[in-house]
Amino acid sequence: MIGLRFYFLRQALMNMKRNLTVHILSLGTIVASLLILGAFLLLFGNLNNWLRHWGSALSMSVYLQDGTSEYKRDKIDSFIRSLPGAQIRRFISKEEAMDDLKVAFGEEAGFLERLTHNPLPASYELIFEDTGTAGIPPEEIKSQLEALDGVEEVQHSRQWLKRLRGVLDIVRLIGYIIGGLLCLCVVFIVTNTVKLTIYSRRDEIEILKMVGATDWFVKLPFLLEGVIQGLLGGGMAILALFLGYLAFSSKEIYLLGPTPLEFVFLPAEQIILALSLSMVLGIIGSFIAIGRFF
Repeated sequence: MIGLRFYFLRQALMNMKRNLTVHILSLGTIVASLLILGAFLLLFGNLNNWLRHWGSALSMSVYLQDGTSEYKRDKIDSFIRSLPGAQIRRFISKEEAMDDLKVAFGEEAGFLERLTHNPLPASYELIFEDTGTAGIPPEEIKSQLEALDGVEEVQHSRQWLKRLRGVLDIVRLIGYIIGGLLCLCVVFIVTNTVKLTIYSRRDEIEILKMVGATDWFVKLPFLLEGVIQGLLGGGMAILALFLGYLAFSSKEIYLLGPTPLEFVFLPAEQIILALSLSMVLGIIGSFIAIGRFF
Protein backbone atom coordinates (compact mmCIF):
# COMPACT_ATOMS: atom_id res chain seq x y z
CA MET A 1 0.00 0.00 0.00
CA ILE A 2 2.85 2.40 0.88
CA GLY A 3 4.59 1.54 -2.39
CA LEU A 4 1.38 2.30 -4.28
CA ARG A 5 1.09 5.72 -2.61
CA PHE A 6 4.65 6.55 -3.62
CA TYR A 7 3.82 5.43 -7.16
CA PHE A 8 0.92 7.90 -7.37
CA LEU A 9 3.06 10.69 -5.89
CA ARG A 10 5.94 9.91 -8.25
CA GLN A 11 3.58 9.94 -11.23
CA ALA A 12 2.16 13.30 -10.16
CA LEU A 13 5.66 14.79 -9.87
CA MET A 14 6.64 13.32 -13.24
CA ASN A 15 3.53 14.87 -14.80
CA MET A 16 4.62 18.25 -13.46
CA LYS A 17 8.20 17.76 -14.66
CA ARG A 18 7.05 16.89 -18.20
CA ASN A 19 5.13 20.17 -18.44
CA LEU A 20 7.52 22.20 -16.28
CA THR A 21 7.11 25.56 -18.03
CA VAL A 22 3.31 25.39 -17.88
CA HIS A 23 3.41 24.40 -14.20
CA ILE A 24 5.86 27.18 -13.28
CA LEU A 25 3.66 29.79 -14.98
CA SER A 26 0.49 28.44 -13.36
CA LEU A 27 2.22 28.22 -9.96
CA GLY A 28 3.32 31.87 -10.25
CA THR A 29 -0.26 32.93 -10.96
CA ILE A 30 -1.57 30.83 -8.07
CA VAL A 31 1.01 32.36 -5.70
CA ALA A 32 0.07 35.89 -6.81
CA SER A 33 -3.66 35.19 -6.32
CA LEU A 34 -3.20 33.61 -2.88
CA LEU A 35 -0.76 36.36 -1.87
CA ILE A 36 -3.41 39.01 -2.52
CA LEU A 37 -5.93 36.93 -0.56
CA GLY A 38 -3.44 36.54 2.31
CA ALA A 39 -2.74 40.28 2.31
CA PHE A 40 -6.46 40.92 2.81
CA LEU A 41 -6.51 38.48 5.74
CA LEU A 42 -3.45 40.11 7.29
CA LEU A 43 -4.82 43.63 6.83
CA PHE A 44 -8.28 42.90 8.23
CA GLY A 45 -6.87 40.88 11.13
CA ASN A 46 -4.75 43.84 12.21
CA LEU A 47 -7.55 46.35 11.57
CA ASN A 48 -9.85 44.36 13.87
CA ASN A 49 -7.14 44.36 16.56
CA TRP A 50 -6.68 48.11 16.14
CA LEU A 51 -10.42 48.73 16.36
CA ARG A 52 -10.51 46.88 19.68
CA HIS A 53 -7.53 48.95 20.86
CA TRP A 54 -9.16 52.23 19.80
CA GLY A 55 -12.41 51.18 21.45
CA SER A 56 -10.70 50.64 24.81
CA ALA A 57 -8.39 53.69 24.67
CA LEU A 58 -9.12 57.38 24.36
CA SER A 59 -6.89 60.17 23.09
CA MET A 60 -7.74 63.82 22.51
CA SER A 61 -6.26 66.82 20.73
CA VAL A 62 -7.11 70.18 22.32
CA TYR A 63 -6.51 73.06 19.86
CA LEU A 64 -5.98 76.52 21.34
CA GLN A 65 -7.10 79.87 19.96
CA ASP A 66 -4.47 82.14 18.45
CA GLY A 67 -3.12 84.61 20.97
CA THR A 68 -4.06 82.56 24.04
CA SER A 69 -2.21 84.09 26.99
CA GLU A 70 0.02 82.17 29.40
CA TYR A 71 -2.57 82.76 32.14
CA LYS A 72 -5.34 81.12 30.08
CA ARG A 73 -3.01 78.29 29.07
CA ASP A 74 -2.19 77.62 32.74
CA LYS A 75 -5.92 77.45 33.52
CA ILE A 76 -6.46 75.00 30.64
CA ASP A 77 -3.45 72.97 31.79
CA SER A 78 -4.78 72.77 35.36
CA PHE A 79 -8.25 71.73 34.19
CA ILE A 80 -6.82 68.95 32.01
CA ARG A 81 -4.76 67.59 34.90
CA SER A 82 -7.89 67.54 37.08
CA LEU A 83 -9.72 65.22 34.65
CA PRO A 84 -9.87 61.56 35.85
CA GLY A 85 -7.22 59.44 34.12
CA ALA A 86 -6.00 62.30 31.90
CA GLN A 87 -2.33 62.67 31.03
CA ILE A 88 -0.76 65.40 28.91
CA ARG A 89 1.38 63.50 26.43
CA ARG A 90 2.70 66.61 24.73
CA PHE A 91 2.13 70.33 24.34
CA ILE A 92 2.70 71.39 20.72
CA SER A 93 3.42 75.06 20.10
CA LYS A 94 2.55 76.72 16.80
CA GLU A 95 6.20 76.51 15.74
CA GLU A 96 6.44 72.81 16.64
CA ALA A 97 3.21 72.10 14.74
CA MET A 98 4.72 73.74 11.65
CA ASP A 99 7.95 71.76 12.08
CA ASP A 100 5.94 68.52 12.34
CA LEU A 101 4.04 69.43 9.17
CA LYS A 102 7.29 70.08 7.30
CA VAL A 103 8.61 66.69 8.37
CA ALA A 104 5.36 65.04 7.20
CA PHE A 105 5.59 66.69 3.76
CA GLY A 106 9.30 65.92 3.43
CA GLU A 107 10.74 67.17 0.14
CA GLU A 108 7.38 68.72 -0.79
CA ALA A 109 7.47 71.10 2.22
CA GLY A 110 8.98 73.98 0.23
CA PHE A 111 5.62 75.68 -0.33
CA LEU A 112 5.23 76.10 3.46
CA GLU A 113 8.17 78.53 3.47
CA ARG A 114 6.12 80.95 1.34
CA LEU A 115 3.42 81.35 4.01
CA THR A 116 3.34 84.88 5.46
CA HIS A 117 2.09 83.63 8.84
CA ASN A 118 1.73 80.34 10.68
CA PRO A 119 -1.95 79.20 10.45
CA LEU A 120 -1.50 76.17 12.69
CA PRO A 121 -2.81 76.30 16.29
CA ALA A 122 -0.98 75.30 19.43
CA SER A 123 -2.43 72.14 20.96
CA TYR A 124 -2.34 69.58 23.73
CA GLU A 125 -2.16 65.83 23.03
CA LEU A 126 -3.96 63.96 25.81
CA ILE A 127 -4.19 60.29 26.76
CA PHE A 128 -6.88 58.95 29.09
CA GLU A 129 -5.74 55.88 30.97
CA ASP A 130 -9.03 54.89 32.61
CA THR A 131 -12.15 56.52 31.23
CA GLY A 132 -14.25 53.45 32.06
CA THR A 133 -14.02 53.77 35.84
CA ALA A 134 -14.57 57.52 35.74
CA GLY A 135 -17.80 56.98 33.83
CA ILE A 136 -17.50 60.24 31.89
CA PRO A 137 -18.50 59.96 28.20
CA PRO A 138 -15.89 61.31 25.73
CA GLU A 139 -18.40 63.82 24.33
CA GLU A 140 -18.94 65.28 27.80
CA ILE A 141 -15.18 65.68 28.32
CA LYS A 142 -14.97 67.27 24.87
CA SER A 143 -17.76 69.75 25.75
CA GLN A 144 -16.12 70.66 29.06
CA LEU A 145 -12.80 71.37 27.34
CA GLU A 146 -14.37 73.39 24.51
CA ALA A 147 -16.14 75.55 27.11
CA LEU A 148 -12.78 76.73 28.47
CA ASP A 149 -11.64 80.22 27.53
CA GLY A 150 -8.84 79.91 24.97
CA VAL A 151 -9.86 76.51 23.53
CA GLU A 152 -10.79 76.58 19.84
CA GLU A 153 -11.69 72.93 19.18
CA VAL A 154 -11.33 69.44 20.65
CA GLN A 155 -11.11 66.20 18.68
CA HIS A 156 -11.04 62.71 20.15
CA SER A 157 -10.17 59.32 18.67
CA ARG A 158 -13.56 57.68 19.19
CA GLN A 159 -15.52 60.16 17.11
CA TRP A 160 -13.84 58.70 14.01
CA LEU A 161 -14.21 55.11 15.16
CA LYS A 162 -17.87 54.72 14.20
CA ARG A 163 -17.27 56.17 10.74
CA LEU A 164 -14.21 53.99 10.28
CA ARG A 165 -16.17 50.84 11.17
CA GLY A 166 -18.73 51.69 8.48
CA VAL A 167 -16.00 52.19 5.88
CA LEU A 168 -14.28 48.96 6.92
CA ASP A 169 -17.54 47.01 6.58
CA ILE A 170 -17.76 48.15 2.94
CA VAL A 171 -14.08 47.38 2.31
CA ARG A 172 -14.51 43.97 3.97
CA LEU A 173 -17.42 43.16 1.64
CA ILE A 174 -15.29 44.17 -1.35
CA GLY A 175 -12.50 41.98 0.05
CA TYR A 176 -14.84 38.97 0.25
CA ILE A 177 -15.90 39.49 -3.37
CA ILE A 178 -12.30 39.84 -4.57
CA GLY A 179 -11.29 36.83 -2.46
CA GLY A 180 -14.04 34.73 -4.04
CA LEU A 181 -12.92 35.76 -7.53
CA LEU A 182 -9.30 34.93 -6.68
CA CYS A 183 -10.35 31.48 -5.44
CA LEU A 184 -12.19 30.90 -8.72
CA CYS A 185 -9.05 32.05 -10.54
CA VAL A 186 -6.95 29.45 -8.70
CA VAL A 187 -9.47 26.69 -9.50
CA PHE A 188 -9.51 27.75 -13.17
CA ILE A 189 -5.69 27.69 -13.38
CA VAL A 190 -5.39 24.26 -11.73
CA THR A 191 -8.17 22.87 -13.92
CA ASN A 192 -6.54 23.97 -17.16
CA THR A 193 -3.05 22.89 -16.07
CA VAL A 194 -4.25 19.39 -15.16
CA LYS A 195 -6.26 19.21 -18.41
CA LEU A 196 -3.08 19.95 -20.38
CA THR A 197 -1.25 17.20 -18.48
CA ILE A 198 -4.04 14.69 -19.14
CA TYR A 199 -4.13 15.63 -22.81
CA SER A 200 -0.34 15.19 -23.15
CA ARG A 201 -0.61 11.68 -21.62
CA ARG A 202 -3.74 10.54 -23.43
CA ASP A 203 -1.92 7.70 -25.23
CA GLU A 204 -0.48 6.33 -21.96
CA ILE A 205 -3.91 6.57 -20.34
CA GLU A 206 -5.45 4.51 -23.15
CA ILE A 207 -2.77 1.83 -22.73
CA LEU A 208 -3.33 1.70 -18.96
CA LYS A 209 -7.06 1.22 -19.50
CA MET A 210 -6.42 -1.51 -22.05
CA VAL A 211 -4.33 -3.53 -19.56
CA GLY A 212 -7.09 -3.28 -16.93
CA ALA A 213 -6.21 -0.23 -14.81
CA THR A 214 -9.19 1.16 -12.91
CA ASP A 215 -10.37 4.73 -13.42
CA TRP A 216 -9.15 5.79 -9.97
CA PHE A 217 -5.72 4.25 -10.60
CA VAL A 218 -5.43 6.55 -13.61
CA LYS A 219 -7.08 9.56 -11.93
CA LEU A 220 -5.15 9.72 -8.64
CA PRO A 221 -1.83 11.08 -10.01
CA PHE A 222 -3.73 13.95 -11.66
CA LEU A 223 -5.65 14.58 -8.45
CA LEU A 224 -2.39 14.70 -6.49
CA GLU A 225 -1.00 17.10 -9.08
CA GLY A 226 -3.71 19.61 -8.17
CA VAL A 227 -3.08 19.09 -4.44
CA ILE A 228 0.66 19.72 -4.89
CA GLN A 229 0.00 22.85 -6.94
CA GLY A 230 -2.39 24.18 -4.31
CA LEU A 231 -0.08 23.44 -1.36
CA LEU A 232 3.00 24.81 -3.12
CA GLY A 233 1.12 27.95 -4.13
CA GLY A 234 -0.27 28.44 -0.62
CA GLY A 235 3.09 27.83 1.07
CA MET A 236 4.98 30.18 -1.24
CA ALA A 237 2.30 32.87 -0.86
CA ILE A 238 2.51 32.68 2.96
CA LEU A 239 6.33 32.86 2.79
CA ALA A 240 6.18 35.94 0.53
CA LEU A 241 3.57 37.50 2.83
CA PHE A 242 5.78 36.86 5.87
CA LEU A 243 8.79 38.50 4.19
CA GLY A 244 6.63 41.52 3.39
CA TYR A 245 5.40 41.57 6.99
CA LEU A 246 9.00 41.59 8.31
CA ALA A 247 9.83 44.58 6.12
CA PHE A 248 6.68 46.48 7.18
CA SER A 249 6.50 45.57 10.89
CA SER A 250 9.74 47.41 11.72
CA LYS A 251 7.96 50.73 11.07
CA GLU A 252 5.87 52.41 13.77
CA ILE A 253 2.22 52.92 12.81
CA TYR A 254 0.27 55.88 14.24
CA LEU A 255 -3.47 56.09 13.55
CA LEU A 256 -6.14 57.88 15.59
CA GLY A 257 -3.84 58.31 18.53
CA PRO A 258 -0.37 59.20 19.74
CA THR A 259 0.68 55.63 20.62
CA PRO A 260 2.09 53.25 17.97
CA LEU A 261 -0.06 50.31 16.90
CA GLU A 262 1.14 46.72 16.97
CA PHE A 263 1.28 45.00 13.55
CA VAL A 264 1.10 41.20 13.94
CA PHE A 265 1.34 38.32 11.48
CA LEU A 266 -1.39 35.76 10.79
CA PRO A 267 -2.00 33.41 13.75
CA ALA A 268 -1.16 29.72 13.35
CA GLU A 269 -4.80 28.68 12.88
CA GLN A 270 -5.24 31.12 9.98
CA ILE A 271 -2.03 29.85 8.33
CA ILE A 272 -3.34 26.28 8.59
CA LEU A 273 -6.71 27.44 7.24
CA ALA A 274 -5.00 29.20 4.30
CA LEU A 275 -2.95 26.09 3.44
CA SER A 276 -6.06 23.92 3.73
CA LEU A 277 -7.99 26.29 1.47
CA SER A 278 -5.23 26.25 -1.16
CA MET A 279 -5.19 22.44 -1.06
CA VAL A 280 -8.99 22.26 -1.39
CA LEU A 281 -8.90 24.66 -4.35
CA GLY A 282 -6.30 22.40 -5.98
CA ILE A 283 -8.49 19.34 -5.39
CA ILE A 284 -11.56 21.08 -6.84
CA GLY A 285 -9.58 22.14 -9.92
CA SER A 286 -8.29 18.60 -10.41
CA PHE A 287 -11.75 17.06 -10.03
CA ILE A 288 -13.17 19.43 -12.65
CA ALA A 289 -10.35 18.56 -15.07
CA ILE A 290 -10.66 14.82 -14.42
CA GLY A 291 -14.44 14.98 -14.90
CA ARG A 292 -13.95 16.32 -18.43
CA PHE A 293 -11.84 13.33 -19.52
CA PHE A 294 -13.09 10.33 -17.51
